[in-house]
Amino acid sequence: MMPCVRGLGLLFLMCVLGGCAAQRAIVSGAPSLQGRDAVVELGETPFFPQEALQCGPAALATVLGAAGVDADPDVLAREVYTPGLGGSLQLELVAAARARGFVPYVIAPEADALFAELLAGRPVLVLQNLRLRTWPAWHYAVVIGVDPSAERVILRSGTERRLEMPAARFLRSWDRGGRWGLVLLEPGQLPALPDQARYFDAVAGVEETGRYEAAARAWEAALAVWPGDPIARFGYATARHLDGQFAAARAGYEALLAEQPGHAAALNNLANLLAKLGCAASARVLAERAVAAAPAGGAIAAAAAETLARLPADATDAGDCAAADARDP
Repeated sequence: MMPCVRGLGLLFLMCVLGGCAAQRAIVSGAPSLQGRDAVVELGETPFFPQEALQCGPAALATVLGAAGVDADPDVLAREVYTPGLGGSLQLELVAAARARGFVPYVIAPEADALFAELLAGRPVLVLQNLRLRTWPAWHYAVVIGVDPSAERVILRSGTERRLEMPAARFLRSWDRGGRWGLVLLEPGQLPALPDQARYFDAVAGVEETGRYEAAARAWEAALAVWPGDPIARFGYATARHLDGQFAAARAGYEALLAEQPGHAAALNNLANLLAKLGCAASARVLAERAVAAAPAGGAIAAAAAETLARLPADATDAGDCAAADARDP
C-alpha cells in the first residue's frame, strides 16, 4: 500500500485519463442481484472522514464499527499506518482486525462476491487505484451499497460520507487495485460465497495468533460446508487440542484417521495427546505409524521422530486407554 488520496478531483482526473466507458450491467447483471431493482445500502455503517494519507485506519474503523466494535482511526493509525510508505499495508489491516477477534476474509476478486457480502449485511473494505496502473493513486474505501437500476456503487470514501460512483468506474479502479476486498467475520460465520482456499487461509491466520477457541469455531463452520474435508478436520482437532479441549481433539483426530489412516500429522498429534493422558504404549504405536507415513526429510517426519524418541519402547498404558476419557493431564 501507499498514500491515500483526498476529495473528488482524482475521480474526475481518472475519467479524463482513463476514459469513461458506457455503463455495463455490472450490478444488475450480477448473479446475487438478479431480479433486484431496489437499492441495497448499509446505511448504519459509521463514517470517519479521512485525515490526510490515513484512509487505511479510517476504512478499517468503518468496517470494525459496522461489526459492532468501537474503533478510533487515530488509535488504529498507530498500528497500521507506516509513515515511510505514507499509507497502510493490507497485511497490517488484516492483522489489526484479527487482533480484535475477527476472522478477516479476503473475498474472491469478483464483483458478485462483493455484492453478495453487502446482501449478507457486511460492508466491504476495498483497495482502489484512482489513477493509472503506471501512475497509481492508492486509496482504501468501504463499499456500503449498490443501486442495480442506476448501475452505481455506494461508498464511504475519504471525506465523502456517501459517494455514489458509476459501477464501471468503480470496477476499473478496483481492478487496478488488484480487486482486493476484505470483510470481517465473527468466528463461526461464513462468507456469503465461501471460497475454500481463501477461508482456510483466513482461519489458519487466526490459529497462528493463538486464538484457538475462535479457530475451532471457524473450522467447525467449515465442516458444515465441506463435510469430512481433511484440512478442516485436522484444523478443528488441532485447535481443540491446543485449547486444552482434549475429548473434542481426540474425537476429531480419530474421525480423520478413520478416513485417512496414513495422515501423518494427525497420527503424530494424537500420539502426543495420548502420551499426555498417560497412554504411552498407545501413543508409541501411533508415533511409529506417523514416522512410517511421513514424507522423508519433511517437518512432519522430524516432529514424528521427536515424538517417538520421547516414548520408551517398554512404555505402558495407565488404565484402559483404548476407551480412555480425554481428561486433563
